[in-house]
Amino acid sequence: MEKKMSVRSKPGDGPDESRGRKNQSQQKKKTADARWIARIVIVTVCISILFSFAANEAMDSAGYVLAGVLLAFFIALGIAFDIIGVAITSCDERPFHSMASHKEKGAAEALKLLKNADKAASVCNDVVGDISGIVSGSTSAVIAGRLVADFSLSNILIQLVVSGVVAGLTIGGKAAGKSFAINKSKSVVYAVGRAIAFAKGIIPKRKKR
Repeated sequence: MEKKMSVRSKPGDGPDESRGRKNQSQQKKKTADARWIARIVIVTVCISILFSFAANEAMDSAGYVLAGVLLAFFIALGIAFDIIGVAITSCDERPFHSMASHKEKGAAEALKLLKNADKAASVCNDVVGDISGIVSGSTSAVIAGRLVADFSLSNILIQLVVSGVVAGLTIGGKAAGKSFAINKSKSVVYAVGRAIAFAKGIIPKRKKR
């Protein structure tokens, strides 16, 4: 007769230990998320200050043409990063695994973006996109103020017209951009990956001591 071997449970295999590891993993995730939120707040404040300072400095001596170009730049910047954010969240990462294995330039960077899609999209849509919207709004207010002062026009009417045009261009551009981003998500993400790879190539690497 075959003797039944009693199988002893290994230390740490109990439900309490398993629950402890799960709680520890959740705690680590919460800590990492808190650090990410703190980091993104600091980055947002710095970028917002930089954008606002650059816009104010340029607007001080800018004419209507340069002010219009600056306003168009911030509107386009917000639309472009909104497209990138939507493309990252809607793109399938499987084609990039094959591209990265064949060492195609930019594929590894694109794959890294997709693996961190939530954070990358947050930076594109929430940080750069929203800051561009805020700066374009303040820039349009400066333009409206100059039009009122130079041509003695109705303050309220000019502000409504300028802000309406800016809002229409921004919302219309983002609406069209979302459709493009979803349909061409692979091309958009790959283009961003190649841009990141190019930037890495021109930035000198630090020599290890």
